[in-house]
Amino acid sequence: MRATIQLCTYNRAALLERVLDACFEQTLPEDSYEVVLVNDGSTDDTSATIERARARATCAFTVIEQQNAGLARGRNVGIARATGERIIFIDDDVLPLPNFVEEHLRSHDRRPTAIVRGGAINVESFDDLPPPVWSWKDYSGNFFWTTNVSVPTATIRAIGGFNESFAEYGWEDIDVGLRLRFAGVRALFNPRALAYHYKPRPRSGDIAKMERQARAQARTAVTLSALHPHWRTYLATGENPIQRSVHAALRAMGVPEKLRRRVVDIRGEHELDGSELRTVRRMLASAYFEELESAIRLHDSR
Repeated sequence: MRATIQLCTYNRAALLERVLDACFEQTLPEDSYEVVLVNDGSTDDTSATIERARARATCAFTVIEQQNAGLARGRNVGIARATGERIIFIDDDVLPLPNFVEEHLRSHDRRPTAIVRGGAINVESFDDLPPPVWSWKDYSGNFFWTTNVSVPTATIRAIGGFNESFAEYGWEDIDVGLRLRFAGVRALFNPRALAYHYKPRPRSGDIAKMERQARAQARTAVTLSALHPHWRTYLATGENPIQRSVHAALRAMGVPEKLRRRVVDIRGEHELDGSELRTVRRMLASAYFEELESAIRLHDSR
């Protein structure tokens, strides 16, 4: 088996059917790749979606059911079941183009030991897709971003897979990328290994969830920094004197409270407009750094 597409899903039934169909509609021979899906304890219509997908699968299709345990655990379960020489990670909101696997393998043929990073075009709907042409506005500087990345399966197993101490949202793929980078693994970018990434405009009803994720990401940022005390980590997470000092000054001036009052005034279920979205993002940044300071204090007290 040349390649494994690995993805985890949690309560994304509405998207998952389209994603799986795209995975099955690849230009490679059907016996040269497989799809390995981990259902991380979904409580929506995911199980029925998976059963419909089984009937349409044109390549080997493995499904693992687990109680909700988070992405790191789910990825490791998927890695353990992968039989492909290369493992291609995507998320359950990523729609790969038909030549997706072929392009990843083309890059691996050129650089057999490398990570291959593919291009992702952010879209607000899978029903209204722009032309499949990647541009620099969609660039991500992440060394290892599981929206669209592949690696030799033996390499990811050799570093121990994903660190399951990242039980909350955020940074588990960055941790893998740092370990691969420090192990001397090189990366190359193939913009033709392309996928559409579902990124709808946030709605007013999403704000509470967005704040929970921001705070969880702050807590896992401290975990990442403890594992990798390196300038790349401190810059990425904001756990550095400059950014922490700026946000401490903003807190001293009462800016977070003013932002929160403005966010509370956003009423009614609707798509956030530009001004509202800027306010929400500023509030989320304040919440992130507030939680970061608490997590640092908790870590230092242990």
